[in-house]
Parts: sequence; structure tokens; C-alpha cells
Amino acid sequence: MAAARPALFLDRDGVINVDRNYIYRVADFDWIDGAQDVIRRFNAMGWWVFIVTNQSGIARGLYTEEQMQTLHDWMTAELDKSGARIDRIYHCPFHEDGTIARYRKDSFDRKPKPGMLIRAMTDFPVIKERSLMIGDKQADMEAAKAAGVRGFLFSGGDLASFTDWALADMGEGR
Repeated sequence: MAAARPALFLDRDGVINVDRNYIYRVADFDWIDGAQDVIRRFNAMGWWVFIVTNQSGIARGLYTEEQMQTLHDWMTAELDKSGARIDRIYHCPFHEDGTIARYRKDSFDRKPKPGMLIRAMTDFPVIKERSLMIGDKQADMEAAKAAGVRGFLFSGGDLASFTDWALADMGEGR
């Protein structure tokens, strides 16, 4: 088993890619400035890197899990080309108001609940006291807090600069 190490938890829409509501096609995906650099840097620092993303568009019938997976496979390949790696992508397709019956439910994985973060910390040896979550919504911050991880609210701009600030605020430095 791998040695325990800190983890970087990233929301997807609004943190890794520009949030244009219900992104599931490569043609609609635009990287946030600095996102690939941040992932590559945290890989080099020896941190786990996870994406934790609510995907209610699946429950709403706007796209399928297969279409989402195609986008995630493309993202992973693009990151690989740039020398970066996501250790695992966790997604929550459920929503209480979904139109697709099998996805219409409350879920412990849906942020602001901490399920996806807790699953990652169960699947991988994570030092949660040194880990951080970057999200663009209050629900991301609530999920981080409930999981025992520091949360940082990203409001746009260059993710690499923001992450430098977050690390400094945690006392991690570069």
C-alpha cells in the first residue's frame, strides 16, 4: 500500500474548467487558467489529487454517465499529455429533483455532504489534516469542513496563483 500523504480535492466545474452549466462535451470544455499546472505541481509534491464533482445533469436527464465518462477520459488524457495526473475522479449523479428515476434521490455523496471526500480518504491513505479542497461554491466548503479538510473558495482567475496563496495560508509553502 502507498504511504499516507496529503490530498488536493478539486471541484470540477468552475475550478478545473469554466462553468457553463452542465458541461459534458469536449467541445464545451475550457480549462481554467493554471488548472493543469496546479495538478502537475501537486503531483510533483507527492500529494494525491482527486476531483469531487456533483453531476446533477445526469439525474436531470441532460446527459448520461457514459457521456460524462467520455469527457473525464478526455480530461485525463489531456492531463497525461501535460505530465499531470488525477488519482481518481469521484462524481455524484444523484439529485432529489432528478427526472431520471434511478438517480432521483438524496445522496451522502452530493456536496455539501462529504461522501465523495470520505470515500477518497477511505480508498487512499490520506493525511487529512494537511489536505485541502478547492471549490467555487459554498457547498464545496461545507463538504470539506464536514470531511475534516481545509476548504478554499475559488472565485475565478488563475488557479495556480490561488493555490500558492492557499498553500501559504496552510503553512505548506511551495
